[in-house]
Amino acid sequence: MTSSLKPFFEPAGVAVIGASSNPRKLSYGIMRNLVNSPYAGGIYPVNPGAAEILGKPSYADISAVPDPVDLAVIVLPVTAIPDTLEACGQRGVKAVIIISGGFKEVGEEGERIEARCLEIIKRYGMRMIGPNCVGLINLQTGLNATFIYGLPDPGGIAFMAQSGAVMGGVVDLVQGKKVGFSHFISMGNEADVTETDLMEYLAQDPNVRVIAAYVEQIKDGRRFLEVARKVSRVKPIVLLKGGRSNAGARAVSSHTGSLAGSYAAYQAAFKQAGVIEVDSLTELFEVALAFDFQPLPRGGRAVIITNAGGPAALASDALSDNGLTLNDLEPETRATLRAALNPSAQVGNPVDILGGAEPPDYALCVKTLVKDNNVDIILPLLVPQALVNPAGVAQAIVDESRGSDKTVLASIIGDISVDEARLVLHSARIPMYTTAEAMGGVLRHMLDYRAYLEQPVVEPTVPGCIDRAAAGGILTAVHGKDSLGEAYTRPLLAAYGIPQVEGGFAGTAQRAAEIAERIGYPVVMKIVSPQLLHKSDVGGIRLNLADSAAVIAEYDRMMQEIHAARPDAVLEGVMVEKMAPRGQEVIIGMKRDPGFGPLLMFGLGGIYVELFKDVAFRVAPLTAEEARQMITETRAGRLLTGFRGQPPADLDAVVEVILRLGQLALDFSQIEEAEVNPLVVFPEGKGALALDGRVILKD
Repeated sequence: MTSSLKPFFEPAGVAVIGASSNPRKLSYGIMRNLVNSPYAGGIYPVNPGAAEILGKPSYADISAVPDPVDLAVIVLPVTAIPDTLEACGQRGVKAVIIISGGFKEVGEEGERIEARCLEIIKRYGMRMIGPNCVGLINLQTGLNATFIYGLPDPGGIAFMAQSGAVMGGVVDLVQGKKVGFSHFISMGNEADVTETDLMEYLAQDPNVRVIAAYVEQIKDGRRFLEVARKVSRVKPIVLLKGGRSNAGARAVSSHTGSLAGSYAAYQAAFKQAGVIEVDSLTELFEVALAFDFQPLPRGGRAVIITNAGGPAALASDALSDNGLTLNDLEPETRATLRAALNPSAQVGNPVDILGGAEPPDYALCVKTLVKDNNVDIILPLLVPQALVNPAGVAQAIVDESRGSDKTVLASIIGDISVDEARLVLHSARIPMYTTAEAMGGVLRHMLDYRAYLEQPVVEPTVPGCIDRAAAGGILTAVHGKDSLGEAYTRPLLAAYGIPQVEGGFAGTAQRAAEIAERIGYPVVMKIVSPQLLHKSDVGGIRLNLADSAAVIAEYDRMMQEIHAARPDAVLEGVMVEKMAPRGQEVIIGMKRDPGFGPLLMFGLGGIYVELFKDVAFRVAPLTAEEARQMITETRAGRLLTGFRGQPPADLDAVVEVILRLGQLALDFSQIEEAEVNPLVVFPEGKGALALDGRVILKD
């Protein structure tokens, strides 16, 4: 699969179809960049109206282009592109980049043309990047098949973006700062080649040390999750997701559906795959730079070297907020610093060497701190002063940290005055940040990634003792329904081994009394109606019924009151269930995401889940450890571990229910939403019981 992408990045020859000699045209910019780049292969402009373009002979059509040519960059009106692709296929071109817009992003006609283009490339075994993209740059071979002005420095960051404008802005942003890139790739509409394809390809390139991406939508979430799990074990993936709000999500009926917007699925998948998600374009490259330049921290013990108290305080707060510590330095370290620094300097942590500190002071501190066993991370911080040369301080940091295996990040605060210092540091592979606070978030991501790598690789857990045939029979029997109440949900959950409180369905008051006599008092009675998914909202739950007379009386009263309040609701009967012992109430739910599939939720149970929104998500299939992480991420989970002297609850039972509900959703794609709410969890070793459940089916 990945070998089919090689012609994009290492083509023997490139044809620019629609090339122009007009400097105002995008295709001229592509030709200019190709001709001026170090790329050593053939460059062939295709334009029947020109004899030559930028010194290169022009050809009437792709069939006239000489060998070798295996990449075509197409800049033509949208209506001309299908025929052009046919010609490329006949010529034996292996890869095409369609720069032109006017496809599915503009409406139905464009979508139809895009689908036709996809059919053509598949028929000829070609691969396609785009349409509606900016092109790509391979800094290793010198290939620049874009119309972007300027070129970043070579390095270890591979950057891909669904937005061409973002890519163009980034090139301009990083030029001249010694931030090095291996690849720049604009993905456009991703009609064929996707971010997942590129991620898989880049993982195998030894020159790529970190993969950075800006994405707005992932087309095949399940494949992305599968590939990203493998790639992130080889090299870090740093990703910025655009369009994170769920304002456009459809209205849903279940608690899970109302809380599980599409972004929740992305967040869950990123966590499970070890993808490092960031919140801004600035942070994307701050983090990617650190991964490219520095070793992962051995631990979270940091030391700050500073010439200014305020920025050191800001840095300290940022470190603390992100789970890092400023440990005490070893006595020998403090003694060495005290003997050599200004008598007024502070030799604790932070090490404050005062405003007049010069390069030798920074050199002494770094040289001493790299030997301190209480230090994992060294953070030199400088606020430029009139008499201090920032580049000299930068060189001192470089000289004394060279050869150390400790993580070193520098912060030199400012703008114009720090350019030379940045070049010194970046040339020596020490990332520099212009704010003191940035380093805290960067280090958190590095430590999280280290923790991910240290986790054992475990296959998703498949629970046993499942009766798929019984579950399939229930779902076949309810074909045509859009939701299932407890009468159907109970046996469905039972088929997947989810423990439930004893009970049964009753369509009459007398039958309700018979069930209550059989299971024993006290009992609870709950309305069964496909229109009333939230029973408590309409008075559809009656608790602590102590005898048959109470059951019969409450049955009749419930039917009358609900019918009066909701005459549109079909009242099928009631569920009569034994009152469960007290325990901690939680919710376990599932909502099917169109890209990632079953999205599982855990949180505080009962009626307050939407109020407090104390929930965690993961994508199925998942491991038992991932299910346990869902629990511990929430306040509800912390309650289960034994809050304020309470006995710890049975977490293993909760994990088991999460896994079983996830397997049910994986096995039956017609289930759109499902939830167990509440699941009552008893003390450790005593299990859990589902007290209520509901299932929503696809339309």
